[in-house]
Amino acid sequence: MSDYLIQTRDPYFAAAQEDRSAPRTRISIPATLRMSGGRGFQTVVHDLSLSGFCAAAVNRLQPGMICWLTLPGLESLQSEVIWWDNSLAGCAFEQLLSPVIHDNILTRYSNAPTFRPLT
Repeated sequence: MSDYLIQTRDPYFAAAQEDRSAPRTRISIPATLRMSGGRGFQTVVHDLSLSGFCAAAVNRLQPGMICWLTLPGLESLQSEVIWWDNSLAGCAFEQLLSPVIHDNILTRYSNAPTFRPLT
């Protein structure tokens, strides 16, 4: 099967073709972030979408690094560092987050009655 056919059937590939893969929601979630081959450290997820997240990371992270995000009550989610700037890291999930899991996380950690998507 050609790469084009594989990519067009991949929901992550399709979502990535947009300006932003998925709407982000500003939120504050305590979590653990672990770089491949390293020890996990406590972090705070500052925004979340179906395709990724932004979290605090004091040490400089290089784009392309593989990491695992562990949110309370969930299995670790494999991600790739896309950018690091001033102690914040933006990461893309290896697999899109399930909309049901995404909505449950937002409901659990949202302090406001409605979510605040970032524009």
